[in-house]
Amino acid sequence: MTQKNVILYSKPNCMQCNFTKQFFMDNDIPFETKDVIESEAALAEVQELGFQSLPVIVAEGIEPFFGFRPDLLESLVGA
Repeated sequence: MTQKNVILYSKPNCMQCNFTKQFFMDNDIPFETKDVIESEAALAEVQELGFQSLPVIVAEGIEPFFGFRPDLLESLVGA
């Protein structure tokens, strides 16, 4: 099984970000978190993707998306 690289762009005190992190942990999906408050580079990456809301999820094989979207997150389970 090949593991996809999953990046979660988030910020502190973001409920949808926290729900997404919990989903990843509950489903044993390894992910990297990039905090857009701590990192101007991470914020620039989100803006370059064309998003203005968080969380933003970027993973191999799927279109980047924003928000807590269990329907789209399911595609990463077992990937």
